[in-house]
Amino acid sequence: MTTSAQPYERYRGPEYRRLLAAARRSLERNGGEIKGSIGLTNPTTAERNAIIGITGTYRPADVRRITIPLAALEESVRNVTRMPLRDVLERIGPKLRFRADEQSALDQARQKILAEGEASPLHSEHAWYRQWLASLASDGTITGLINKKTTSLLSQAIRVLEYLYDRPRDAPPVMLPALADATTGDTKALNPGRGSLPTLVLRALAMARGIPLGSGAEARRELWDAFDVIVDDLASRVLVLNLPATGQGLGQWLTDAARYGTPFHITLHQLVTLPIAVNLPTVYVCENPAVLRRAAGELGASSPPLICAEGRPSTAFHRLARLIVEAGGTLLYHGDFDWPGIEMTNQLRDRYQAKPWRMGVGDYLSGVRADSDHVQLSGKRQDTCWEPELAEAMARENRAVYEEAVTDTLLADWS
Repeated sequence: MTTSAQPYERYRGPEYRRLLAAARRSLERNGGEIKGSIGLTNPTTAERNAIIGITGTYRPADVRRITIPLAALEESVRNVTRMPLRDVLERIGPKLRFRADEQSALDQARQKILAEGEASPLHSEHAWYRQWLASLASDGTITGLINKKTTSLLSQAIRVLEYLYDRPRDAPPVMLPALADATTGDTKALNPGRGSLPTLVLRALAMARGIPLGSGAEARRELWDAFDVIVDDLASRVLVLNLPATGQGLGQWLTDAARYGTPFHITLHQLVTLPIAVNLPTVYVCENPAVLRRAAGELGASSPPLICAEGRPSTAFHRLARLIVEAGGTLLYHGDFDWPGIEMTNQLRDRYQAKPWRMGVGDYLSGVRADSDHVQLSGKRQDTCWEPELAEAMARENRAVYEEAVTDTLLADWS
């Protein structure tokens, strides 16, 4: 036994598709009210005949646009289906979405979320927190969380920030999984690649420090470390030579390594779990490990204390550099004569008051004359505030001079 098709099924036909789509847009725009007119441009023969059937008014074959009152379509649909137009549209398509109602609901949800953010003690205590919350509201982040039904992520981010700022100043560093577990109940919630939560928190921490949020893994690890949160304390390390220190374990190992002029890799885990003190008036810093390797091979234990950035400084590098400077030591830095190398020099000057060493215009021009590689400069030009003539000479020569090419000069100074 078969059942007859429902009367509204006829409106699934292609001759009604564009007309009902226009009706849907009109109802959604007007909150479901039957008012105004809808129309079709360049109707097909089937569409024209369907409209003639609805209105009872003939339309010529060459008509370019047909307009009918929405009320006429409503009346015709009711006569055929015994159902209002809205119900028919929702039987053959998705539920109608009324824009005004959705906007009102969105506004209420935004106000609720912002009220929760403003209720945090951080809101009255820290300008960076207010700036962070305002930026989330203005750039669409909060709207995105509402639409994805993930507003709980903002609540979790606020709990993370409150946890970090409520910790005693002398509290030991916390591992990232432990922080995530304490604030969200999920040890992996703050891991990279776990959605929006880590980014929400790191955006706030970057604003708290007054720096842009870096995109690289090391930049993010360094930002966490600035708030005593350890991401990967074994992967982050720094290479040193002849850096005696005090402190059980690591301090003893460094002192023994310096006695023999042996390079030593320090992990962030060691710096955190085996605290040291470095009381040296001057520590040299190089960019390339090949320089430190030659110093170890040719000077050995007579080389001055040296730490290596190994390209981009790691979190371990920054923690060690901070230890040296806070104890009254001075960092003397040498790096590549290219724009990224100059940028790193500026960063270390700003952060640790490091002094450029063998980074003058004379050193650069000597390197240009001795270097046979002729590598052109690339990247954005940087200022050399310690010697403005250097940037001018680099732009004029348009040649990079890498640290390995001038190692003989550096070793001559050290010996």
